[in-house]
Amino acid sequence: MDEKSMSFWDHLEVFRGSLVRIVVVLLVFMVISFIAMPYIYTPVILGPTHGDFFLYRLLPIFKPDFSCELININVASQFMTHVTTSFWLALVLSFPILIWELWKFVSPALYKNESRPVGFAFLFGTGMFYLGCLISYCIIFPFMFRFLTEYELSSEITNQINLNSYMHNFLMMIFVIGLVFELPLLIWVLSKLGIIDRSFLRKYRRHAIVILLVLAAIITPSGDPFTLMVTFTPLYLLYELGIVLARKPEPEEPDEDEKEESDKTPVKTE
Repeated sequence: MDEKSMSFWDHLEVFRGSLVRIVVVLLVFMVISFIAMPYIYTPVILGPTHGDFFLYRLLPIFKPDFSCELININVASQFMTHVTTSFWLALVLSFPILIWELWKFVSPALYKNESRPVGFAFLFGTGMFYLGCLISYCIIFPFMFRFLTEYELSSEITNQINLNSYMHNFLMMIFVIGLVFELPLLIWVLSKLGIIDRSFLRKYRRHAIVILLVLAAIITPSGDPFTLMVTFTPLYLLYELGIVLARKPEPEEPDEDEKEESDKTPVKTE
């Protein structure tokens, strides 16, 4: 059926098919993640709670005798953690497939010249998402976790980290940073649509720095300057990368009065 002749209900039926495929893909990856979770949960997801985590061993600023004990105070928390973690892991693993399904639904409404860069956008966006998840897991979250767990208001207070609290911060930090790393792609798309250009981004760089600092403060629950800068630095580098990817401003055409004056200007001949 021709896309132009499709009715609202036809488009709704196509969208329903895309949603069904997305749900099926999520369920398949969720089942795989659920089965593999007992083998990866302790060494990977609980990795930042161990003193031998690779980042702690590489940087001398961390104490080698670090240890953190997670506690569970609810009967069903461990089972629900198993289920929810499997879902979030499935969401991360199937992210490229989900985006591709959404793109297939939207692409028929675009012109050919608008849909040509889809290959670059898909590969670049997928790579940046996984890069953000990796940096968050390897650097940003461990820094934040160590600061919060080692912060001591009084020596008479013993930190006992709740399992739900740890998993909430871990999952949200990983996924949110992965989405934030799509900033260069967003800038590139807005540039292609003619909404912004390179000169606009350079002109409002100072304003963007303030916004990125606020965003970094929202992402990181700790208020220490060190952890804040650890989060802010990659965000600022992403903004600079977006400036590189943005299109150059088109040269302004001279006014008609200026054209007439230039035409009247006599040309010197030797």
